[in-house]
Amino acid sequence: MIESSNLTKDRITSYLMEGKRFDDRAEDEFRDVQVEVNLSNKAEGSAKVKIGATEVWVGVKMGIGEPYPDSPDDGNLMVTAELLPLSSSKYEYGPPKFDAIELGRLVDRGIRESKYIDFSKLVIKKGEKVWQIFIDIYSINDDGNLLDAAFIGALAALKSASIPHYDEKEEKIDYNKPAKDKLPLTDRVPFNYSIYKIGDKLLLDPTPEEEEASEGKLVLAIVNDKPLKICSMQKGDTMEISLEKFEEMMELIENHHKTFFPKVMKIIDDAIKKK
Repeated sequence: MIESSNLTKDRITSYLMEGKRFDDRAEDEFRDVQVEVNLSNKAEGSAKVKIGATEVWVGVKMGIGEPYPDSPDDGNLMVTAELLPLSSSKYEYGPPKFDAIELGRLVDRGIRESKYIDFSKLVIKKGEKVWQIFIDIYSINDDGNLLDAAFIGALAALKSASIPHYDEKEEKIDYNKPAKDKLPLTDRVPFNYSIYKIGDKLLLDPTPEEEEASEGKLVLAIVNDKPLKICSMQKGDTMEISLEKFEEMMELIENHHKTFFPKVMKIIDDAIKKK
């Protein structure tokens, strides 16, 4: 893994103290977001998301299985991530490492806890057979802020997905017949923000150099209610956050979300309409 030099970290910190970033963005400004959907004819839903040069591919597959013992009347969700070596020299082939496991769990938690998917409508036979949703995330290029890109990709893939035809007589999926129904999604749309702290400054959508220069991050998945509601939160690294700094983070997200969330959702909806 190639790390930034202390000189680079010092320069990033000093620039931020002057209210500057190396790419001239504001502290809360995201790079351009691009979304394409339905890229795979083997998946029930799929999406490619780019934030600047960062790129992820996300697929949604549907299967049939038994419900979890603690939720016999609900369908299942499983999210996995593969951080491919082609996306960054810091990733290696082999079993999933901590970063990949963490990314999958954070996307899973944000979607699950938001109640965005109505799992009760994924029951085929109560207590015995339910639909399972598998979300697979693949990093294609990691140029910073991979988690937020993956989360947008999961939203786009879910919105574009259809439930395959289920043959009740044969009790199996029939891929030869067209899908009829979309996934049962609610209006509780989750959205993820990774907030990085460098010195006294807070950043959104960091570059790899800014990620390395940071003291840590706070990951927030919020539900687009009024007021906004936190459905998942995790602090990374050993960074300490005072109450005042946490309130500053929340104010940053509230102000940014007003314009950024509808912009991204429109990008996703436009991509789906094109297909």
